[in-house]
Amino acid sequence: MTEKLVADVVATDHPSFNDFVATIEALRASDGCPWDREQTHQSISSNMIEEAYEAVDAIESQSVQHLREELGDVLLQVVLQSQIAADAGEFTIDDVCRDINEKMVRRHPHVFGEAQAADANEVLDLWDQVKMAEKQVADSAAEAVADEPEGLLDGVPKSFPALMQAQKISRKAAAAGFEWPTVDAVWEKVDEEIAELREAYAAAPKSSNGKVDGDADPAAKQAVALEFGDVLFSLVNVARKMGVNAEESLRLTCAKFRNRWAFMEGAAAGQGRRIEDLSAEEMEELWGLAKMLQG
Repeated sequence: MTEKLVADVVATDHPSFNDFVATIEALRASDGCPWDREQTHQSISSNMIEEAYEAVDAIESQSVQHLREELGDVLLQVVLQSQIAADAGEFTIDDVCRDINEKMVRRHPHVFGEAQAADANEVLDLWDQVKMAEKQVADSAAEAVADEPEGLLDGVPKSFPALMQAQKISRKAAAAGFEWPTVDAVWEKVDEEIAELREAYAAAPKSSNGKVDGDADPAAKQAVALEFGDVLFSLVNVARKMGVNAEESLRLTCAKFRNRWAFMEGAAAGQGRRIEDLSAEEMEELWGLAKMLQG
């Protein structure tokens, strides 16, 4: 720990954390819980994703008690995975804590070093610079043992939601110098990609409802899908240049749509009707009312 950390922060004990670690160790012991003893890294990997999303839901619902509970579930996944690793002689929860602590100190040179950062955007730039330096060190170590160096984008999990993956990929590429000079330049790229999407769609065979007929021409449907993906990826870069998180933005829009739709369903029910029984004009009227009332 650096001198600055010792000088500015008073360390506190966390007995409840130690008790929890001991509980998980007991559950994994030979006389512990049969289910816990059987688990492997792979068998509970999906739980990590599920619990993280539930924690995000609690944050977005602004439920403090729910968030407290869900963070505990996330911590359970971290400690249990660490205990599984400890039982296999791989690493321990102390290793996990030590590694992340060192990483946080290393990646905040403006706090624990001599670097300067005036705002959050400059902090992100510093973060990316430190990550690039870490990668260079890791690549040199891999070359020394004749391993293939990790690619720049290999650290972005393919299991991430697509928008999150796109934003992280574009950030890494930008940190390496593959970047547009301005937001306007990215907007030009968006316009270019939209034109290519329209062109691909116009050339594809379509059914009577306007959908691309993949049965008639699978390659054409794939081409339209790829062009649509290019449009989304370009918009993600717009978001990044604006300092906006694309994944969070779409989640907010989904939540807004859910709220407005729930209002429409409630209004329809108040008339003794189902939402699907309303005409298009009636739905539009209720949608406008929901926008006015909910913002």
